[in-house]
Amino acid sequence: MSTPMTHLAIQSRLVKTRRSPPRTMCVSCEVALKSEPKVAPVISAPPSQVGEAPGQGPEDAVIGAKVRVKVPVKVYHVPRVPEVELIGMEGTVKQYVGVFRGTQISASLPFKVEFVKEIIGGNRSGPVKFSVHLKEDEFDYV
Repeated sequence: MSTPMTHLAIQSRLVKTRRSPPRTMCVSCEVALKSEPKVAPVISAPPSQVGEAPGQGPEDAVIGAKVRVKVPVKVYHVPRVPEVELIGMEGTVKQYVGVFRGTQISASLPFKVEFVKEIIGGNRSGPVKFSVHLKEDEFDYV
């Protein structure tokens, strides 16, 4: 005679022997139709308390400035080049990402700098534009 099986043992045995129906390919798409959350307006202090004119933060003073990289930085995301050493290269500050929608954020590399690298040799020679995020102490203004 066999020993009686517990309820848990019977369920686990049933699960092991049960077969699922064959699966068919199905693509589903869900769209969220919510409006953007309402954000309270940012109230800034008067210029006398801040110490600078309105609209003249660090991001406004440097956009478009020419800079030269002064520390050894290697990047690996440049198309057609396996790695690029940036020390000594000159570029242009394109964006300051330390402020998002009027709110100060803690970006670790807040300056987006665009460089142009001349590629020589191969079947596609010519200039390649690429952007790199840097800290302010990694470059000097030219």
